[in-house]
Amino acid sequence: MRVVIEADGGARGNPGPAGYGAVVRDAETGAVLAERGEAIGIATNNIAEYSGLVAGLEAAAELGATAADVYMDSKLVIEQMSGRWQIKHPGLRPLAAKAAALSKQIGTVGYHWIPREKNQHADAIANRAMDGLPAESAPQQAPLGTWEPRTMAATRLILVRHGSTAMTAEKRYSGRGDVPLSEVGRVQAEAVARRVAALDPAAVYSSPLSRCLETAELTGLPVYPDADLIECDFGVWEGLTFTQVRADYGKELNRWLASASAAPPGGESFHQVAKRVSEAVARIRKAHPGQTVAIVSHVSPIKLILRDALGATDAILHRLFLDPAGMSIVDYYPDDAIAVRTVNDIAHLG
Repeated sequence: MRVVIEADGGARGNPGPAGYGAVVRDAETGAVLAERGEAIGIATNNIAEYSGLVAGLEAAAELGATAADVYMDSKLVIEQMSGRWQIKHPGLRPLAAKAAALSKQIGTVGYHWIPREKNQHADAIANRAMDGLPAESAPQQAPLGTWEPRTMAATRLILVRHGSTAMTAEKRYSGRGDVPLSEVGRVQAEAVARRVAALDPAAVYSSPLSRCLETAELTGLPVYPDADLIECDFGVWEGLTFTQVRADYGKELNRWLASASAAPPGGESFHQVAKRVSEAVARIRKAHPGQTVAIVSHVSPIKLILRDALGATDAILHRLFLDPAGMSIVDYYPDDAIAVRTVNDIAHLG
């Protein structure tokens, strides 16, 4: 997996109160896979910049990256890590050595200088860290919008959560287990399928799990299973109730809720889910430019698609609520502009 790392750091006073920021993106889609930011006390600009680099490389390694391109506006860090400048300051050598070890762990890492205005996302996270605010508060960078009506044809994705199952009603973690629709779920699926069919999609893509395939097939249209649209792997939590997980895995649950890079024991993190889901969206958009396409999936993949479409942070993953058979609509324009039209529309459920 190839990623892009954007990193920055700063100090107010040099030395002074310092902090860093780092962003890891999918190299193909540009989707944000991880963000890191932290205040580091009194330090110099260079210490903070190297700290941002180390944090970005650590996040990339945790995601399983095998190749990375690092972009920073620090000429010093880029030239030193590229081997063109010597590292004379003794305080920077341990950080540079750690960065070099992480680079070796990843595999192939390239270092590139960019002007400050091209590094605004990482810079914003670093400044939030220096202000004592969490990294997730930093604004996402996105294409500029417009009030003017669009004339270009968008690729419209109709995002549908499958109907209810017995595990939905019992409030259990339901990830990779192949659970069929319940009687209530089939009624819900029939209602949303009629709504989707009326929008005349060019294609219907679905998670390969039966609860999604059943929902998708009720549209009466050809269905294309896509393994990347499958639900998050909840590991040992699969089949347990929310109450059981809170009681037996409280510490792990809190860690999972606090960070999209954390995974349930034996399971999959939201950042890992985001990578495969963003790849699926990119493939579908490429195959259907200017067309309407339905995607029938699960809570986690749909939330992650909406997170990226809204330019939101990971915090939104625990603030969105998606009903069984709920429908959301996102338009993707050729110039990379995005319009979220609907979120969790359940009018068809009466």
